[in-house]
Amino acid sequence: MKKIKKHTDKTGSLVPISLRNNIPFKTKRIFIIHGKKKHFRADHAHYKCSQFLIPLCGTAIVYYVNKKRKFKKKLSYKENNGLLLKPMTWCKIKFNSNNSKLIVFCDMEYDPSDYIRNYTNFLNMIKK
Repeated sequence: MKKIKKHTDKTGSLVPISLRNNIPFKTKRIFIIHGKKKHFRADHAHYKCSQFLIPLCGTAIVYYVNKKRKFKKKLSYKENNGLLLKPMTWCKIKFNSNNSKLIVFCDMEYDPSDYIRNYTNFLNMIKK
């Protein structure tokens, strides 16, 4: 988890994101995801792509698995936290409200061949 600075005054808040200082790699692609409350998004892994997730509004629970173990992290706009997902990490995201959104920074352009979509195959790959 990485904390993102937030500047607040009587008029509101500003959360600046520096591609050089906040994102742990050179960004090549950015997208925003949201989902319906209590439904899962993602449910895949990448062979090579790293992703950094930052909540834009609301909260989401990120369940992820790598060679070491299973993890569960809450991303919340109020807590200004971000999460790095390295290659060969299975990820499922559950949004806690219908207006929750995440912005995702990637170190690769979109490549459909980089996706691992079968969880059993993924588990077999990381055991090797």
